[in-house]
Amino acid sequence: MNSTPHIGHAYTTVAADVFARHQRQRGRETFLLTGVDEHASKVARVAAEQGLAPQEYVDGIVEAWRSLPARLDTSYDFFIRTSDEGHKRFVQEFLQRIRDNGRDDIYQDVYAGLYCVGCEAFKTEAELVDGKCPEHDIEPEWIEERNWFFRLSAYQEQLLALYEERPDFVLPGFRANEAKGFIAGGLQDFSISRAGQPWGIPIPWDPEQVAYVWADALVNYLSALTYARPGEDLIPTFWPAVRHLLGKDILRFHCVYWPAMLLAAGYEVPRQLFVHGYLLLDDRKISKSLGNVVDPLDLIDVYGADAVRFWCARSVSFGQDGVASIDGLRERYERELGNDLGNLLSRVTAMVARYREGQLTALPRDDSPVAALLATLGDDVAAGLDAFDLTGALERIWEVVRGLNRHVEATAPWHLAKDEARAEELDQVLYDLVDGLRAVAIALAAYLPGTSARILETLGQPAELDWSEVAYGRTRGAQGLEPAAPLFPRVDEPAPAA
Repeated sequence: MNSTPHIGHAYTTVAADVFARHQRQRGRETFLLTGVDEHASKVARVAAEQGLAPQEYVDGIVEAWRSLPARLDTSYDFFIRTSDEGHKRFVQEFLQRIRDNGRDDIYQDVYAGLYCVGCEAFKTEAELVDGKCPEHDIEPEWIEERNWFFRLSAYQEQLLALYEERPDFVLPGFRANEAKGFIAGGLQDFSISRAGQPWGIPIPWDPEQVAYVWADALVNYLSALTYARPGEDLIPTFWPAVRHLLGKDILRFHCVYWPAMLLAAGYEVPRQLFVHGYLLLDDRKISKSLGNVVDPLDLIDVYGADAVRFWCARSVSFGQDGVASIDGLRERYERELGNDLGNLLSRVTAMVARYREGQLTALPRDDSPVAALLATLGDDVAAGLDAFDLTGALERIWEVVRGLNRHVEATAPWHLAKDEARAEELDQVLYDLVDGLRAVAIALAAYLPGTSARILETLGQPAELDWSEVAYGRTRGAQGLEPAAPLFPRVDEPAPAA
């Protein structure tokens, strides 16, 4: 955290929130953790450039990071800062556990080599492109320090066995293969401390040195569980049945260094790690250092949180790289959210108001085309989200949205309304359309929480989000339905520049 967040950070936050909200709908206890790691070398450098102490600097920008999940309507349980006293205390205990494990996993030696401050990672010549870090397009610095090292090399066979025994430990599979390839190529021990840098968590047995940022930041997954709820240790409740979401640029740290450190400290490894790709602008990773950022808060101001959430989930197949386009956001806002979903709600509620004076009669029927449309929706979306298929699960919901629009045209309620002899048929068609919208709203609640609540309220239905309600025939009769206001009003303001 050496600057303010960009849309790439929003991407991971939205995905994690969708997964957590969905699991809550299925009655499962969840704990969603987000936050910032603050002890990077680049933080100390930027602070010095501004004439500030590092803590003063991060205190000044942390609210921009804290406001992002809130503005995105994220239902997180805890926002961690690695400068929290609870985190610092746990990191010191964690490192001490590794040192005391009787296997000589921590030792002192001299590191001499290249270091990319942007990645906070040591680099080999083979990893550079034209002498520069390919991620940040900067030349790494040569550093020489006497540090404390972690004996990563001792865990090569254990890590390979872990990947063999648990083929779904890292997803997607090609990312697991990337991690396995790195491990099989031979692991090098790495520094877990930095000398001569006061910004960081002091090494408990050598307070003149501080923990290397990755030996600090990764531990947050555990440390937060010990102090997020005062007086309560949540590790027995949630660990190791946890899932991490991470960008592909930090795969090595999460998928190799982290499980090895956990094994060394006597903890089980997490249940699963999912590695997603980059959001790209002009085929380049969105990055502050590259200067091609999109401010997610600007997008929320123009389009609203749900539209930005939809765009993040819909635009790029989750797990792959994909191009993030402001024009694409506008197009999806108008075409899919405004027309497919918003106009459907407006048309259906307007017909109930006009043809039935706002009264909806409950008339489910086994042979309804909408019953067939909804038959496997709940199971399909749940299976998709269990497999981290954020994009595919949303497409499955949208298949139903499109199907409901086709049902409006196929049944033509405006023609049925002209024939009194077909009054019950009209009631059934209107009921089916409302019921389909209700089921869609519940299925969409994890993606579009605000929109989902508005749809249910407009349809006169309870705000019941239990996943079992994603089924046909659960809509209750209702009175006083009125034509819905636009869910996604036209946006006339120019989209913010990328």
